[in-house]
Amino acid sequence: MSTVDSQQRVLSGMRPTGRLHLGHLHGVLKNWVKLQHEYECFFFVADWHALTTDYGDPGIFEENVVEMVIDWLAVGVNPGSAALFVQSKVPEHAELHLLLSMITPIGWLERVPSYKDQQEKLREKDLDTYGFLGYPLLQAADILIYRAGYVPVGADQVAHVELTREVARRFNHMYGREPGFEENAMAAVRKMGKKSARLYSSLRTAYQEQGDHEALAKAQALLKEQQNISIGDRERLFGYLEGGGKMILYEPQALLTPACKMPGLDGQKMSKSYGNTITLREPLKDVEKKISTMPTDPARVRRKDPGDPEKCPVWQLHLSYSSQKTRDWVVAGCKSAGIGCLECKKPVIEAVIAELEPIQKEAAQYERDPDIVRSIIAEGCETARECAKATIQEVRSAMGLNTW
Repeated sequence: MSTVDSQQRVLSGMRPTGRLHLGHLHGVLKNWVKLQHEYECFFFVADWHALTTDYGDPGIFEENVVEMVIDWLAVGVNPGSAALFVQSKVPEHAELHLLLSMITPIGWLERVPSYKDQQEKLREKDLDTYGFLGYPLLQAADILIYRAGYVPVGADQVAHVELTREVARRFNHMYGREPGFEENAMAAVRKMGKKSARLYSSLRTAYQEQGDHEALAKAQALLKEQQNISIGDRERLFGYLEGGGKMILYEPQALLTPACKMPGLDGQKMSKSYGNTITLREPLKDVEKKISTMPTDPARVRRKDPGDPEKCPVWQLHLSYSSQKTRDWVVAGCKSAGIGCLECKKPVIEAVIAELEPIQKEAAQYERDPDIVRSIIAEGCETARECAKATIQEVRSAMGLNTW
């Protein structure tokens, strides 16, 4: 696989710990649908990750894996545009995690912000386990095994991508300096042809001696255009350019996604643990009832009492679902007591149902024939394994594990 391919590849996953809800739709899935048209995408069911916090409960996987993929398909994630697979069906993830654990300092894992945060939030669970400490490294292996160029994350997950970059950098520093690396790199430069070789060398000098980052970008672009050097030589020259060794594992970039502002029925963040969700396949009558009974501004005890939309959880849903015209109507009506709370909720109910109805119709087709879903997953696993095997082979070779 070439570096050009790496820069066009995206990897993302979700834990199968329950039914997906509107928060997942607006925070992750809509972005996946967009990305699949712009990049080569690998989307996976992170069942091993689910075990780091929900170990001891095998029941979470029996239905949740297939049910979650049905939700993906129903919202428009296309198996023709993205590989959809299950993490545990690609054992190379585990092997790379093991190999990287041999070189990753414990301190790197202990300082990941979510480590202490999650232990504090999930006090009822025993998270003093090796698996929980190491889950950011498993995430790193998930990304690095596919040499993904980009990982879509929220701001709170950027530290995980940065850890992945540090691990890749450490690995490449330790194992990328193959015997005769300098000589092999110089031989690869000559294969580029005189004109390109001279330009590469001058740009490399400008970057290494003067710190000229524009020269680095130009040299990288030059390498991507080369047709007469092998993939191995190209990777070698990328490492030689930056003064390191051969790039075996690629450093990914965080692809920042907007924070999901989808509130739950109580105004807090929508989350299964808060019991405030609207799931994607919930009966529409139940959706209507849930929104109709949502709490509103406490100041509106009676219909004639004026209220403040900023103090009402329903207003947060208007921000996601209503037009500016409807929002203006809500603000004016609420503050003057010109409209009642049920009137205010009606446009939100209509908008949520209009969004869920086509999703549920699409999901119903897969519910009737779950074997189609299993076949999509099997095909995605095959695609993922093919890519993962190539990476693990190179990693094993670099570490001296392919001598037998």
